[in-house]
Amino acid sequence: MHTLAVARSVHGIEHLVATEIRHAGLGVVREVRHREVWFEVTGPGALELRMADDVLLVGAVVDGVGPRRDALRRLATAAATIDVHRLTTARPPEPDVLEPGVRPLVPGVRAFGVEVSASFLGRRAYNRYDIEDAVGPLLGRPYHSRRDGRVPPAGAASWRVTVEGERAVIALRAGARPLHRRAYKVRSVPGTLHPPLAAAMAYLAEPKGLVIDPCCGAGTTLIEAAALAPEARTLGFDRSGEAIAAAAANGPRLAWVRADAGRVPLPSGSVDRVLVNPPWQRQVRLAGSGHRLWAELRRVLADGGRVVALVPEVPRGWAVPERMDISLFGRHPILAMMTPDKS
Repeated sequence: MHTLAVARSVHGIEHLVATEIRHAGLGVVREVRHREVWFEVTGPGALELRMADDVLLVGAVVDGVGPRRDALRRLATAAATIDVHRLTTARPPEPDVLEPGVRPLVPGVRAFGVEVSASFLGRRAYNRYDIEDAVGPLLGRPYHSRRDGRVPPAGAASWRVTVEGERAVIALRAGARPLHRRAYKVRSVPGTLHPPLAAAMAYLAEPKGLVIDPCCGAGTTLIEAAALAPEARTLGFDRSGEAIAAAAANGPRLAWVRADAGRVPLPSGSVDRVLVNPPWQRQVRLAGSGHRLWAELRRVLADGGRVVALVPEVPRGWAVPERMDISLFGRHPILAMMTPDKS
């Protein structure tokens, strides 16, 4: 019996997540929705997707979840029917994160208790904690409520309940933590890029040869590029010493240089791929068409090279073979694969 799973993603790259699932041999894609890719898990091993924010194993899909409090009984009834043991044992083993002697929820699986996080849209006669406390005790013991600001202990199996309209999904996180929380991200800077989106940029770039980021920030784009193509050479630039220090902490084996994006210290035609997320603030304006950044990228780019950029608008003088409209933290940038327009 195959397990149904849902990969959650940034809006605009759902089709890339679906492609990643297929290419990794993890499952058969059944539906692509707003910020979600539903698939049947057919491949073995951990559901590690670099372009997904998270992967959840679906326990139940519940219809008829209305705004009245009787919806809580409906959710509880559905939770009681979930084969918790099958879903829990489908997760990869977790490291022992609690004191010796604490017994796991399921023998052989290091998940210590249960925590639930709920969300819904629209006005209802109940709150998120009512949902969590209705289903949580039915998904395993001990159940750790979040009500009154309580924080569940590390190592608890994480369940999610999402309610949209009258449809609810009760699902178990496939891993120990959300996929977007990268282990390498030990330091950050303002405006640092969301790792799954950086992974999508790297995927579009198809890294090879010399790959640079002239506005590297905390190094996320190039770290994701190196994970995708370890054979590629990467070089990150930033005018901020704080950013270079953060990038070096996150990617100590990669090369980082303090330099101005408008004066890239590289020979003409020496770069095969560029990944860039220029600052969008008005006082900086690196993302604007008129900034010398774009002339510099044309200069250093080799024949057949490409730029993958996350920008508020596509700069003039560039052809765009592929673009995606992204929704991220209330902003709506464009993810564009670009080549110099020679027309």
